Amino acid sequence: MVRVKYGAPRHRKKVRYFKQARGFRGGRSKLWRTVQEALLRSWAYAYRDRRVKKRQFRRLWIVRINAAARGRGMNYSTFINGLKQAGIDLNRKQLSELAIHDPAAFDAVLEAARTARN
Repeated sequence: MVRVKYGAPRHRKKVRYFKQARGFRGGRSKLWRTVQEALLRSWAYAYRDRRVKKRQFRRLWIVRINAAARGRGMNYSTFINGLKQAGIDLNRKQLSELAIHDPAAFDAVLEAARTARN
């Protein structure tokens, strides 16, 4: 049987890993075993946090909409309920942007929600 040595591929892999671990503190960027562990952990966090990011943005939009709606005499839940009854299909990101950049349009949407609820 032929003896296989993984010299070049192993070196390429190590170079790739060390390049990704640049900026990590201490041995986490200099020691092979620690670099592997640190990168595995960082990839796991990156995967998880790509999903968490979506949740956090949705929370931010809801907070903004609630603040804008309360300033006009209606809370978030009744506002969203009024939108559904009025058949207005705007997502939370769009509503948040309206509340910030176009208050007149947000007022119109809020009035439509208010009339649909009554």
